[in-house]
Formats: sequence, structure tokens, C-alpha cells
Amino acid sequence: MPPEAFPERSPGPSRATRPTPSSRAAALRADWLRLALVDGLGPARMQRLLRAFGAPADILATPARRLAQVVETDIAIRLATADPAREVRVAASLEWLEAAPERHLLTLDDDAYPPAWLNLADPPPCVMVQGRLEALAMPAVAIVGSRHASAGGARSARDFAAGLADEGWAVASGLALGIDAAAHAGALDAGGVTVAFVGTGLDRVYPARNRALAARIAAAGAIVSEFALGTEALRSNFPRRNRLIAAHSRGVLVVEAARRSGSLITALAAADLGREVFAVPGSIHSPQARGCHWLIRQGAALVEELADIREGFPSALRPAPPSGIGATAMPARAVATAPGPAAAATLAGLDWHPASVDALAQRLPFDVPALLAALLELELAGQVERLADGRYQRTRPDEGPVGSRPARVARPVGRPV
Repeated sequence: MPPEAFPERSPGPSRATRPTPSSRAAALRADWLRLALVDGLGPARMQRLLRAFGAPADILATPARRLAQVVETDIAIRLATADPAREVRVAASLEWLEAAPERHLLTLDDDAYPPAWLNLADPPPCVMVQGRLEALAMPAVAIVGSRHASAGGARSARDFAAGLADEGWAVASGLALGIDAAAHAGALDAGGVTVAFVGTGLDRVYPARNRALAARIAAAGAIVSEFALGTEALRSNFPRRNRLIAAHSRGVLVVEAARRSGSLITALAAADLGREVFAVPGSIHSPQARGCHWLIRQGAALVEELADIREGFPSALRPAPPSGIGATAMPARAVATAPGPAAAATLAGLDWHPASVDALAQRLPFDVPALLAALLELELAGQVERLADGRYQRTRPDEGPVGSRPARVARPVGRPV
């Protein structure tokens, strides 16, 4: 490129007039944000610049001609040219961070930056966190799955999350509807810690209906984003979020997932990073079970009870008994009550496959009103659920109400290939 294509470096605002605090730490934080907010730069290019030129301030002081030896010319020019609009965004980000003590900016040179994230080929150089940084230091298992979870799938996610929290694990997930939300809630309800990785800026909550859940997570755990404030929920953001969930966790449990889904992206990213992958099997008739069945065929550990996850890790990788952050008594679970004779017969007649009321009426010696009453009793007890098509199915292998005993999770069969 001809020399005239590179503009003279604009000096930009002096250190004294930049809209940041005067401390050295605050100035460094502002420089990290200036790099992160350069359009098109991204984690991989920023890594190359850091290796070539050193600290963010050194990169920002380097002429565009030299920067263009490491990154594309247009990006080099953007880096070397003063940008008032970018300065406004930097100031707004600093203001947001300083508005509350539970808001943090983690950068690659920060002691609190989780080492596990460095296993990525493109670890995020700048990450915003809302909540407790201690939550990021806890060993974590991710629970992910379908946004369109069945009632049984959501219960399984809650039960597994509660069991893992009881054993000292943090539960990681993506704050999505369905399985993700159930996993976060299960860990919190058990008095544990959960970490949500999101695909928006931290000044957004997506989906909006999880706003109350996000507030609970920030109070007891942490919400993490590598996206700038103001970033909306773009489809391209979520694979990046998923690979960070995989890196953060020592294992990933998939509960209900379609064959093509973000949950499988997370599981495969985890396998590539050498993490353990677990999957809960489901009905062969359920589209939401096909992703889990495919993972199991690839070598994921089939999971039926919590012990299967525990046994998937060597003792050195299991957490110590919980204490301190998140270590509170787990609420008492529901006590199983024996179903009445008609309900017990209906539960036995339902077997393990979904069935309509008409099909059940042909199997059982009850008239339809009595059968409906029995099904209602079982549904209220959490032992059956009514599907969207009107059929009924049993919710779990044991015959007690939901939560009456820990979820049963199969013996690991090896890591996916």
C-alpha cells in the first residue's frame, strides 16, 4: 500500500483529558476498552497485536504502518486514528462499570482472569462480569439444552443442577429459556452458585423474561459477557458464548437437544478442549432427545444419575465440599406420597411411552371420568405430564413426586471423538 494511504497518527486526547479516572489502573482499563471497541479487531487479531507490541497503550501508540504488518490495513488505520465516537463508548463503559461494586472488567493481564479460558485459541481479551468474581474461580459443570424443554427435561436440569451444587460445583449455562434457565434456578434453589454466559452486552437481559433470574444469578454468582455494552442478541454471538461456556467448565451435561442445536456446539467445543461430555437419554420418539442420542453414539457418557457425572471426573478434579460462597442449606425436597389405587394402576398402565386418554381407556378398567381424575392426581404429584399434543407420559423413572429423591444420571462410556 502506498505511504500516503496511511494517515499521520492523530495524537488523540491526552492522558490528562481522556474521560477516565487518573489512576494507572483506570487508564489501563480504558486502553483495553479502546482496543476491544475497534470494529473488526476481535480476540484473535488482538492476541497478535499483544504478542507483537506489548501492552494496550503500546499498541495504541504504534503507527498504522507498523500495525499493518500484523493486522489488515483498514483495521490498523482504525486503531491509529482518533475516534470520538469510540471515546464516547469507552467513557460510557467506564461509567457503567463504576456505577456498582459488583461490576467488573476482566482482561488478559488480570489475576482474576480464569486460566481455563486461556485454553481457547481466541480467549476473550476483555470480559465484563456482573456479580461475584469468586464464582468464576469455582470448578464448574455446564448444563445446557433445548430452549423448548419438556416439563420432564426442565425437572431433570433442575435436579442435576441442585445435586451438583450440593457437591460444591458451580453450574454454568447460557441464561436461555428452557434447560438453561432450569439449570440456573436449580443451582440457586439449592443454595449453590451459578454462572451465566450471555450473548449480549451486560446492560441487556436476553430473553427479557429471565430478568428476575438474571438478578438472582448476579447476586449469588456471576453473569459474564465478552460483548460490548449495547450489543443486542445477534445470532452470530451465541456460538462465541457457547465456546466460552465449554472452556470455563470441566464437563458439559446436555439435557434435551435437537440434532442441530447450540447445545451440541457447546458439547463439541468441550470435547475439542478435552472436557468431559455427558448426555441424558430420552424417548426415541422425542426430537429433543436426538441430539443427546447422537452425542452418546459419539462416545459421550450416558447419564442416568448424579453418580455418573461424579465418576466421570478423577478425584483431583472434583470440588471440595462447599463452604463460603453459595454454601447454604438446600431447601427440603417434596416428600413422596403414595398414589391412590386408581392412580397407581394408571401409572402402571401408562408404561414408559406417551399415550392418549383413549389409548389408556382401552388398557385400563376405568371409565374416562375416573381415568381423568387419576391422571390429574398423578400430574399434581409430578409423576406424569401432559404433552402439547394431549398425550400423557411418565416424568421420571422413580415413582415419587418431582424432587422426592435425587435425579438418577449412566456410567461414562468415554469422551466424544
